[in-house]
Amino acid sequence: MSYSNLGKQELENKTILIGRAPHIAPKAWLHSIHAPLSNQEINELEKDLGTIPEDYKLFLKTANGLKVFNTTLCLDGLRKTYKRGVNDVWQPFDILTPNILERPSNSTKNMFFIGGYDWDGSLLYFDLETNKIHLCDNDDATSIYEWDNFIIMLNTEVKRLSTLFDINGKEYDENKSTLPY
Repeated sequence: MSYSNLGKQELENKTILIGRAPHIAPKAWLHSIHAPLSNQEINELEKDLGTIPEDYKLFLKTANGLKVFNTTLCLDGLRKTYKRGVNDVWQPFDILTPNILERPSNSTKNMFFIGGYDWDGSLLYFDLETNKIHLCDNDDATSIYEWDNFIIMLNTEVKRLSTLFDINGKEYDENKSTLPY
C-alpha cells in the first residue's frame, strides 16, 4: 500500500490496482491484487490440481493471486477468463499452467507451483512434505533458494523488492537481478 499515493483503483471484478506506473506503459500499475476466491471456487480448483497447501488456500481466500512491481514477483491464481477486454486483462497468471500444462522437468508430485519472477522466468513452489517454499528454474525443478514457509517468503520478498524501486516505482538499476540470491 506504500505506493497508493500514486493511485489506487478497484475494478468491477474486485481487482485492486495500486500505484500508477506510466513509466512502464500508459495504463500500467505497479501492483495488482486479485479478488479473493470463494470456498466453492477453491474446491473446484482442487478438482483440477489435487491438494492445495493450506497456507495457499488461505492466501486464495484473501487474494486470487497478485503481481508485485508489475510482474517482478507474481503469485498465481484461478484465471476466470481469457477475454481481451480492458478490465479482463487484470487476471492472475493461471495456476493450472505450471502445475499441469508446463511442469518443469524432474518435478515431483510433492511440488505445488504458485508463481515466479519475471527476471528469468523462475518459479516458486511449495514442497508439500515440508511446507517450505522453493525457487527453481522454469524448466528444472531443482531448488535454487528456499524459505521456511509461505508467509516468510511473501513478507521478506515484498520488503526486499521494495528496496529495489524508488518512491515512484521505478527500478533503481534495471540491470540488477530482482531474484533473492
